[in-house]
Amino acid sequence: MGHEPAGAVIKVGKNIKKFQEGDRVFVHHHVSCYSCRYCIQGNYTMCDNYQKSNIEPCGLSEEFIVPKWNIERGGILKLPESISYDEAALIEPFACCIRGLNKISIKHGDNVAILGAGPTGIMHTLLAKTWGANNIVVSDINQFRLKFVEKYDVITVNSNQENLDSIIKENTGNIGTDITILATGSIKAFETSLKITRRGGKILLFGVPSVGSKFELDLNSMYSNEQIIIPSYGASEIETNQALSLISDKSIDLLPLVTHRFQIRESSDAFKCAHDAFDAMKVLIVTS
Repeated sequence: MGHEPAGAVIKVGKNIKKFQEGDRVFVHHHVSCYSCRYCIQGNYTMCDNYQKSNIEPCGLSEEFIVPKWNIERGGILKLPESISYDEAALIEPFACCIRGLNKISIKHGDNVAILGAGPTGIMHTLLAKTWGANNIVVSDINQFRLKFVEKYDVITVNSNQENLDSIIKENTGNIGTDITILATGSIKAFETSLKITRRGGKILLFGVPSVGSKFELDLNSMYSNEQIIIPSYGASEIETNQALSLISDKSIDLLPLVTHRFQIRESSDAFKCAHDAFDAMKVLIVTS
């Protein structure tokens, strides 16, 4: 737990030259080897070492250990003074969003739908705008989060109250979206993505489906419409550095996403706040 940590180095092991005590750092909880078949092909998060390279005991701790193996493969990034710890704690999910959009190759002028207006849904929205998307429609059933995303000048849809399909067609000349981003693990949202994405369009499977989730596909329809489904899991050193750069030069401001901060002794309250999401976006747990 707590797999998006940032903090200060309090002790450096032998033969570690790049960091010193007092350095402010972001720590990635998983690190690829960058030399296996998966990594050579660019499938860094499929690397056998990715899930094995954890920090100890976890990021949700006053102190934790980062193995030398992780450090040598880019698992720690030194933070510039322009980045706060709150911003640094957003590097990992932001990097995951960057990797997803890199995989679907969003183009200037693309019509985009984002299903899910949680923190990563907002991050996808900001990235899509930065990379030149045309019409951006964001849907959710949480009215607080829909109200939150309105400030970014996008079309918002409460999918429990409005017909998303009709709104998409109205804003895309009756064609459908070029790209649909699933920032939720909902099977219903996946079914919706197949309906609203145009022929030849791309669907980014980003939100985490529940284990054992199943959906019956009409393969003939998939074949005839040439819709492309692209899953994206995790992020590598490449995207964490891209995220660090975008945050540090203020190209994208993520701080407004932080709506709640809890002390570590209040972790159970923090989890409940994030889960209920009545008035919450990104919930942080701090040790001081």
